Amino acid sequence: MKKIICLLVILLASCSAGEKYPAIPKGATVVILGDSLSYGTGANVGEDYPSLLAQTTGWHVVNAGVPGDTATGGLARLPQLLEKHAPKLLIVELGGNDFLQRQPPSETEASLRAILSLAKTQRVPTVLLAIPELSPIRAAVGNLSDHPLYENIAEETATPLVAEIFSEVLSDQALKSDQVHPNAEGYRVVHREMVEAFKQLGFAR
Repeated sequence: MKKIICLLVILLASCSAGEKYPAIPKGATVVILGDSLSYGTGANVGEDYPSLLAQTTGWHVVNAGVPGDTATGGLARLPQLLEKHAPKLLIVELGGNDFLQRQPPSETEASLRAILSLAKTQRVPTVLLAIPELSPIRAAVGNLSDHPLYENIAEETATPLVAEIFSEVLSDQALKSDQVHPNAEGYRVVHREMVEAFKQLGFAR
């Protein structure tokens, strides 16, 4: 269901070779900076993946998902979120609305890089979630794939990337509430695969 890319530093061994991040303890604050996919559009309250993640891990998860938000909007919101919550982990899920609005990928990439850079200056560990590339043809045949900018950013910024989860969920009609959002079962799949990814990275036990 997923592919995890974890680059600690350039040319250093990847997570699959045994490198892991320190575990985030129960009760610690984790901020999810995202859009409607994090907000939970398409499902009822409490069925969004951040709520499920909090239940499973025991983390205090702050769902900063804003429907319609872009990477630029997320960047503008981030300083206040970091100051208010002082998170032990930042999960970044942004870019889908940029693709829908046909914004230049270079602008989206620049904003995502700035988000990661700001978190790094405050020593906040960050995970990047990949979002599918906009493709009506691939969506119609159930074969979405992640936009390549996420892998590029992850490699060049040494940021762990959790990939393929949203692409595979949104490729399955049974897991979607509409063309761009999961339903409750879809969010449960996202949650389950995300927890497994965080365990492999070391963030969750």
